[in-house]
Amino acid sequence: MSTMEMNLNYIVDEVVKRLKCDVEDEGILVEASGRHVHLSKDDVEVLFGKGYKLTKKRELSQPGQYLCEEKVTLIGPKGTIHNVSVLGPEREETQVELSKTDAVAIGAKAPVKMSGDIEKSGSVVLSSGNAVLKLDKGVIAAKRHIHITPEDAKRYNVSNNEEVNIKVIGERGVIFTNVAVRVSDKFNTVVHLDYDEANACGFTKGMKAVIVK
Repeated sequence: MSTMEMNLNYIVDEVVKRLKCDVEDEGILVEASGRHVHLSKDDVEVLFGKGYKLTKKRELSQPGQYLCEEKVTLIGPKGTIHNVSVLGPEREETQVELSKTDAVAIGAKAPVKMSGDIEKSGSVVLSSGNAVLKLDKGVIAAKRHIHITPEDAKRYNVSNNEEVNIKVIGERGVIFTNVAVRVSDKFNTVVHLDYDEANACGFTKGMKAVIVK
C-alpha cells in the first residue's frame, strides 16, 4: 500500500469516527422506565385513607412528574410483585405500567398501549398493606415512545403521534421500530423504554438514541 493510500485511509477513518461522535452527541437521551402505578385521587384515598396526599420523594425527568414515597403491592392470578413505585401527581384514572415479563410473572393481561389509553386493558389487585383495591382495567405495557419538545420535533423533522424507528447507540445497539412521538411544550426530550426493552439493548445511564426515518 502506498503512502498516499495509507494517508487516505487514515483520513477516511478519522472522518467516520468524528461523524459517529457527532451522531452520539446529537442523540436523544434514553431512560428505562420500571414498573409503576399512577393513582386517581379516589384510589389514593381508598388505599391510604380519606384526604391522604401523596408524598413527593424526587422529581422525574418530565416536568411536574415525581416519584412518591408510597409503594403498593400488585396481586395477580399467578403471583405478586411487592414495592411497586407510585408516581405523582394524581391522574383522572388509575393506571399500572408493567413490562411483558412482569405481566407474565403475575398472570396479568398487559396490552401494549399509549399511556392514558386503558380501554380493554388488564386487571389487577392493588394493596397498600392497609387496604386493597381491585382494578377492572388499567394494566398496560407502555408503548415505547419519545417525549419531545416542539423545537426538537422541528429539528428532527417529526410530528405528534408519528411513529419512527430509533437506533440505540451502545455495545448491544438495537433498532426499535414503532416508537411513538409525543410532542408538547410541557415535555423534556427523552426516549422512554421499559425494562424488557432496556435489557435488550444493554441499557446504561446516559445512553442515547438517534431517530432513523
